[in-house]
Amino acid sequence: MPAPAHLTDRHPTVSPERLIAGLVPPPTFADVSFDSYRPDPGEPTQAAAVGFCRRFCEEAAKQREGKRKMFGKREPGTGVGLYLDGGFGVGKTHLLASIYYTLAAGPAPAAFATFGELTQLAGVFGFTECIDLLADYAVVCIDEFELDDPGNTTLVSRMLSQLVERGVSIAATSNTLPEQLGEGRFAAQDFMREINTLSAIFTTVRIEGPDYRHRGLPPAPEPLSDDEVTARAAAVDAATLDDFDALCAHLATMHPSRYLALIEGVSAVFITGVHALDDQSVALRLVALTDRLYDAGIPVVASGEKLDTIFSPEMLAGGYRKKYLRATSRLLALTAAGMELPGPA
Repeated sequence: MPAPAHLTDRHPTVSPERLIAGLVPPPTFADVSFDSYRPDPGEPTQAAAVGFCRRFCEEAAKQREGKRKMFGKREPGTGVGLYLDGGFGVGKTHLLASIYYTLAAGPAPAAFATFGELTQLAGVFGFTECIDLLADYAVVCIDEFELDDPGNTTLVSRMLSQLVERGVSIAATSNTLPEQLGEGRFAAQDFMREINTLSAIFTTVRIEGPDYRHRGLPPAPEPLSDDEVTARAAAVDAATLDDFDALCAHLATMHPSRYLALIEGVSAVFITGVHALDDQSVALRLVALTDRLYDAGIPVVASGEKLDTIFSPEMLAGGYRKKYLRATSRLLALTAAGMELPGPA
């Protein structure tokens, strides 16, 4: 078997056409539906959220269809909004993807993007052109609406306001910290304050519960040695093997919008020499890569320090705390999957 490839040898590019084609749910949510969502019996807000989402789809389709005007033409109504507020791993993305598939099955297209992908779309096409591009969509689904960049938040808020006026409905999810769920809709309040022009059309739905990714999972596994990781990587087809510092340096050479193309066709990511980070920029790029790996369902196997210690206590106490905890949650799930990969013969 040939030696594993390296992510550091890849230099992907992303065309505008690919950005548009990528406005769909990630592969891990390719087959989800409202019926496949499994609410926790002990968390009634989860079952209630499914009902809210179904009704949102009905209203969004109705507003997109609009009212019949003179000469048989129809004019879209005003779009409606739904905001799913909850902690990590309670199924918000599952429900958001179900909204996408439900409305995409109708006569108008649907779009699904992370907050970062949406800002990238505006950057590539321009503000006005981006609105024109999405104006005929039934819904724009935004996963993990970010509040830590005021400039981007204001940009996206203005864009969404104009889309709603043109009949496009908006569904979004939050990234509320689990321990803040009892603090009076912390994320929802921030969201509404930042996009006050949209607040009148949004219905906020709280989804509570523990992170499903950790239900029954053990804590972070003990890291393997460098030699063990190298040997395991050689036993997996289409795997990549990289040094942690070299990979972090490589991520700095491209915009995060290219990270999905960076891991395209990769079956598993093996990393040696993992250690705690002390640079915020490096950490945020790693968060972005983790999100793309999780979306694509690509397992991770690593040596060095435990993956739940990458982000320092100082980072976890700062303004990007939500991002780091989400990334840690996802890394634990990916490493659990990595331990199931076949080892060397």
